[in-house]
Amino acid sequence: MLDIAEELSRWCAQGRDFAVATVVAVSGSAPRRPGAALAVDADGTAIGSVSGGCVEGAVYELCQQALETGESARERFGYSDEDTFAVGLTCGGVIDILVTPVRARGAGRDTLGTALATAARGEAAAVARIVEGPAGLLGNALFVRPDGTYEGTLGGHPELDRTAAGEAVALLDAGRTGTVEIGADGSRCGQPLVLLVESSVPPPRMIVFGAIDFAAALVRAGKFLGHRVTVCDARPVFATAARFPEADEIVVDWPHRYLDAQQAEGLLDTRTVLCVLTHDAKFDVPLLVRALKLPVAYVGAMGSRRTHLDRLDRLRAAGTTELELARLHSPIGLDLGARTPEETALSIAAEIIASRRGGTGAPLTGAHTPIHHDGAGPMAGRIDSVA
Repeated sequence: MLDIAEELSRWCAQGRDFAVATVVAVSGSAPRRPGAALAVDADGTAIGSVSGGCVEGAVYELCQQALETGESARERFGYSDEDTFAVGLTCGGVIDILVTPVRARGAGRDTLGTALATAARGEAAAVARIVEGPAGLLGNALFVRPDGTYEGTLGGHPELDRTAAGEAVALLDAGRTGTVEIGADGSRCGQPLVLLVESSVPPPRMIVFGAIDFAAALVRAGKFLGHRVTVCDARPVFATAARFPEADEIVVDWPHRYLDAQQAEGLLDTRTVLCVLTHDAKFDVPLLVRALKLPVAYVGAMGSRRTHLDRLDRLRAAGTTELELARLHSPIGLDLGARTPEETALSIAAEIIASRRGGTGAPLTGAHTPIHHDGAGPMAGRIDSVA
């Protein structure tokens, strides 16, 4: 649901009645993950998606039904090749959908409105909802902040909200959306409830060092992938808004000095992507010495194979360990045969995705590996946001 927070927050502010259908469980191959949502208002306007088109029509009708009855419902969609008219997933997977009405004067409306507005502003927020348990509690929601404070109630035992908030903070801290099982009384035993915790965190950062023509294309690719993109270069004649109109921030500073300042201010995290495009030793080496020690998601450096070998020698001489060097993606990007800045940016973006998701970069044609990876890579679980 938080993946469409901006639109839903607007609906709340306008006083609209709507129903939201959320993917709460997935098995096998499925196009969307838990947290993906489709919402329908009283006028029939729809936003979002739960399956990429396979079951959208049926889920749309469930939302309309929930608006009429005012009751939450859970529905399962799978694959059926026996009934020509059956609604299901062509990919062979199974998804469970929770449909919840959100009426202007309904219980929990203010809680969801606050959570949606917080996520829409780009601030960290988590929503915990009961997706499996007593019918009277189904869909009840709790809005949880990073500091553990919360609004709303899941109903039932007084300790349930406190325990659920603790679980939500743990998932929010990791930037993950997922399900947790706890007792109805807030303990680890007793009658179980299943909660879906949706996490919304600020966009991950991409910092592009080197204001060259390839950087302009990479800025566009980074924005397309949902990153907040900064361009940093020590040369003011190149680092200008006119050359990088789509960048969120342009910084004129020595790259290593800027990185030190960002680290000191706590503005780098395990989702941050660093792309070094300067291929100039006086910039690259002091920057990479620092970057490879940081717990960021990805560090890549542009340059020919000869430049790469020379860079490795310089980094070793500067005290960089072999373990740290193993984290360096250089030459940067996957082998796509890229030539133009746009093709090169695509190659870099593909490597970032593969590193994040645990992909191999090999063609899917003829392969026997899963199409959708469940976070097997070194960046796994760090940018799920939202789903």
